[in-house]
Amino acid sequence: MVAIAYSVAFEGVEARLVEVQCSVTAGLPGFAVVGLPDKAVSEARERVKAAFGALSIAMPSKRLTVNLSPADMPKEGSHFDLPIALAILAAIEIVPAEELARCVCLGELALDGRLVPVAGALPAAVTAAEDDRALICPRPCGAEAAWVEAVPVLAPATLRDAVDHLTDRRPLARATPGMAGDPPVTGCLSEVKGQERAKRALEIAAAGRHHLLMASPPGAGKSMLAARLPGLMPPLTPAEALETSMIHSLAGMLKDGGISRLAPFREPHHTASMPAIVGGGRGAKPGEISLAHNGVLFMDEFPEFSRQVLETLRQPIETGEVTIARANAHIRYPCRFLLIAAANPCRCGHMVDAGRACSRAPVCGAEYMGRISGPLMDRFDLRLDLPAVGFHELELPGSGESSAIIAARIAAARAIQARRFRDHPRLRVNADASGTILDEIAGPDGEGRDLIVKASERLGLTARGYHRILRTARTIADLDGSENVRKPHLAEAISYRLPFVAGG
Repeated sequence: MVAIAYSVAFEGVEARLVEVQCSVTAGLPGFAVVGLPDKAVSEARERVKAAFGALSIAMPSKRLTVNLSPADMPKEGSHFDLPIALAILAAIEIVPAEELARCVCLGELALDGRLVPVAGALPAAVTAAEDDRALICPRPCGAEAAWVEAVPVLAPATLRDAVDHLTDRRPLARATPGMAGDPPVTGCLSEVKGQERAKRALEIAAAGRHHLLMASPPGAGKSMLAARLPGLMPPLTPAEALETSMIHSLAGMLKDGGISRLAPFREPHHTASMPAIVGGGRGAKPGEISLAHNGVLFMDEFPEFSRQVLETLRQPIETGEVTIARANAHIRYPCRFLLIAAANPCRCGHMVDAGRACSRAPVCGAEYMGRISGPLMDRFDLRLDLPAVGFHELELPGSGESSAIIAARIAAARAIQARRFRDHPRLRVNADASGTILDEIAGPDGEGRDLIVKASERLGLTARGYHRILRTARTIADLDGSENVRKPHLAEAISYRLPFVAGG
């Protein structure tokens, strides 16, 4: 007899349906798993045998063959344990094959028969819903998968619970969605002393998803400013929250099954490798740029990242997705993120202070910032050269607008953009606009065109730089509540693309 269960194999954020076929035939006792399994899938044989022993179920003294179809697609992960076990139980007529065929199963088996949580329950639930099947997953994964309301999610704690449900001895209740935790407490922007221009740049960056590079001497407040950005970001739309949560589910990052509408904030260390930032490694897992999808990627000490990592960012910044090429597969992850980069003007950080600068100034500053290539630098819409904060400013009480007031302005600007791009599903914010759409929404008037022509001649703007100025000006106009892009909006946008003076 051949029994069939269903599971999934992950390709990026997509979960592809896998047919788990089990055949019990006469012959010498044996247990083989075929269909391009990796080491974790092959080891399922021993876990299944031990789990059967814990349930007092004897393995049949016949030839067991489990095939994972399609057989030419690599299968990775321990989540195939549960479907393999249930397919065997259906083949020996302990579990009704008809009931099992209506479900998608995933879960790792412990040796005592418990079901251990696995990554990817949310994408698996989406695939189960598309194929009109129920989902059986470990109990800790049920709250996460239950966010897909179109699919019945059953979350047994043990293999015995799953068998009892399928045999109708003790049916399981549907799992309920988990609740996201409280948002993290972040400081208020009004606590930052000085740096009013940087606060304005953060507002523009958050409103239109414009990439920002800040350079300043150490202690000027770059990290402090970036740490307050989550308090300015508008909440994710339901579609954005689902997109982001599916990536986090694959990375095993959803805690207690809660899906949050808070924009993610990722801050990798500058020693991180290229697979850690871009994605890859074993199983081609998503990297930091994908984990920051629809949120913020803060890269402190930007020039200290390896040259290979920095140059790999160039294409994802433009396209909003990254493709991880492997010999047997090409995995694609979305990565529309807001990049906030911070850098010192040179290695010692005091190039502009003649009394503290090293003997190689200003050559050391040119070499240090030269680690950021011209094409990558050109992709930053906003470039700020921040001064050091004086002691007289530190003694002043906190001043300026609070994060709540600025966040309300940002939310209003995002609402304008949502209405503007409602007929263009691929566009969400001004930073996404290009071509004729950009000309329509951000075309300058006569005075503005004269200004940008002069700026192009003096600054040597590239075509990319010209378009990024238009996008930034459009966001500034949205924050100002203006329907048209006027000369003051363009002037402010141009001011953020002036060459660095290395913190002076």
